[in-house]
Amino acid sequence: MYQLQVEEMSCGHCVASVTKAVKAIDAQASVEVDLAGKQVMVQSGAPLDAVKAAIADAGFPVTAAQ
Repeated sequence: MYQLQVEEMSCGHCVASVTKAVKAIDAQASVEVDLAGKQVMVQSGAPLDAVKAAIADAGFPVTAAQ
C-alpha cells in the first residue's frame, strides 16, 4: 500500500478526481482519501511513480510518498 501526501485537496470533487486518476491506471486499485489529513492511501499493482504521476496530472501535486 502506498501512502501519499496530497496537499491541494479541499473538497469532495478533489477526492473524486484523485480517485478517478488512480483508477485510470489501475481499475482494480483501492483508493482511500483522508481529506482532513490530506492523505491518500492506494492499494495497487501499479508502480508508485505511475500513481504519483497520475495524481499530479490530475492537478494535485504529491508532496510525499511511501
